[in-house]
Amino acid sequence: MILKELLSLLAIALTFVAFVPYIRSILNRQTRPHVFSWCIWSTTTLIIFFAQLDDGAGVGAWPTAVSACITGFVAYLAYKNKADASITKIDVLFFLAALSSLPFWYLSSNPLSAVIILTIIDTLGFAPTFRKTYVRPFEEGRSFFALIAIRNAVAIMALEHFSTTTVLFPAVIACSCLLLLVLIAYRRRILLTKLNAKKPHE
Repeated sequence: MILKELLSLLAIALTFVAFVPYIRSILNRQTRPHVFSWCIWSTTTLIIFFAQLDDGAGVGAWPTAVSACITGFVAYLAYKNKADASITKIDVLFFLAALSSLPFWYLSSNPLSAVIILTIIDTLGFAPTFRKTYVRPFEEGRSFFALIAIRNAVAIMALEHFSTTTVLFPAVIACSCLLLLVLIAYRRRILLTKLNAKKPHE
């Protein structure tokens, strides 16, 4: 039990380590997070926290609760600082799909059903960020998403009860962060190659 609590505290610490510089970069206008993504993430993460508690996640659910609060704050900063407010038709489609799926949490008495639905919603929340990252890969910090991937791995180890209900969400988020890191690295390399090709030869 003590080990689980220590792992949970480590996951929470990693959450702050990841978010503090990320929030600072937002305030310094160095990072422009997508408002839609963060609104979706904050809402679904909070509900996932209650679903994990319902399935006996125990102290392993603490990092999820902390993440819900911090992601909500990031969404607020993104809106307040007029970060990435660009909205395309596909962004609206993903956002409406997320909102229309939320009532299923209240209609389902099975926490697993809710977690599956909300994990899908949260994954949809990545779509606008993936789209933005593909076009502007230098506006997202790699260290942040790397830390979040590690943090979710630690959070899984902190769970008091392992089941699809408690593990699915952090596992999918970790994989999504890793995929985003691959996209950032790939697109930055492509853009830098194009930029170097345009430079006049000496």
